[in-house]
Amino acid sequence: MRKRHAATRTTSTARSARLASLAVAAGASLAPALAHAQSSVTLYGILDAGVTWVNNSGGAHVVKFDDGVSYGNRLGFRGVEDLGGGLQAVFVLESGFRLGTGRYAFGGAEFGRQAYVGLKNQWGTVSLGNQLDMTEEFVYLYNISAWASGYAIHQGDFDRMNGDRLPNSIKFLSNNIGGFTFGGMYSFGNVSGNFHQNSAWSVGAHYAANTFNVGAAYTQLNNPNGIYAFDPYAMIGARTFLGQPTVSVDPATGAVTDLYSANSFPVDKQGAFAVGAAWTLGNLMLSGNFTYTTIKGLGQTSHMQVYEGGASYNFRPDLALYGGYQHTRFEGNHWNQGSLGLHYLLSKRTDVYISGDYLRASGPIDAVIGYSFTPSSTNTQSDVRIGMRHSF
Repeated sequence: MRKRHAATRTTSTARSARLASLAVAAGASLAPALAHAQSSVTLYGILDAGVTWVNNSGGAHVVKFDDGVSYGNRLGFRGVEDLGGGLQAVFVLESGFRLGTGRYAFGGAEFGRQAYVGLKNQWGTVSLGNQLDMTEEFVYLYNISAWASGYAIHQGDFDRMNGDRLPNSIKFLSNNIGGFTFGGMYSFGNVSGNFHQNSAWSVGAHYAANTFNVGAAYTQLNNPNGIYAFDPYAMIGARTFLGQPTVSVDPATGAVTDLYSANSFPVDKQGAFAVGAAWTLGNLMLSGNFTYTTIKGLGQTSHMQVYEGGASYNFRPDLALYGGYQHTRFEGNHWNQGSLGLHYLLSKRTDVYISGDYLRASGPIDAVIGYSFTPSSTNTQSDVRIGMRHSF
């Protein structure tokens, strides 16, 4: 999936298992990285690249090379050491990068996707570092639109449904106990004299039984900063946010200037609740989710609600169609978006795909799909993409 940060996918074999257990299309990218030896270090990665057409990006259409869209580019090392008595030491170091330029993503961090070390036993894992939050662990897979098109994350990723991380964190993630998993984590702000500032926390749980599964999570960021700081116009195309203007408009030319492109909008708290479920019926998988996000800043509070539903269908083991619809409400504005994607596996590790999105917004909104393009000069935006992915 798209981002600053992106989701994970993998082979057709792992994909089939994932559909059966999680009922979410396209599988788990780190399956090749799972080592069965008692003590081992494994190298793994994903490369995704293609060409995208956008009908209106800042007032004109654009054809561009883009990468890390449907699958986030990464190179990682995963290790485990058997310490005896059922105890293991574990670690992950995972870099995100742009294939088109070779540069690091995630603000230039060398291991911006994940970086942690921990201990694991029969109950679960305690780990420390830069780690995926519980919304990612238990709910983000139900963002079915983004399995169709990597651009189709929820508006602005306000609800953190795009596979986000919490830095400087301590985390517990349980093992599977009768189909039930749960976890929690705390991210330290590391600000002298203020334990609360820049801190975050996240909790969640998931249950899977046969062909049905459900997950829920809550993640809260205090004073979102860094790659999670707010630029409201770039993120959702809104010309006002929490009662404040986000752009200035030249009265002579109509040119729009983003007021928070250099200095982020001051947000005190971002709290996101998410719940999702999926049900598999043979080759058909139905998936849906709901998120409710509270944003506080400058003495104002606003809420975003996202309703999403969709499905995937496997015509045969190497050919699958994904589709999703999202309806978003925020500060009296509405967004409606549809997404489709067709994926064809050339092998168990390589696939090609074509995808597309159409977004229409109401109110004083310049539509922008997935926080991925320059906002449109109108309240609609659409894209079409052809790409390929290889995992190892």
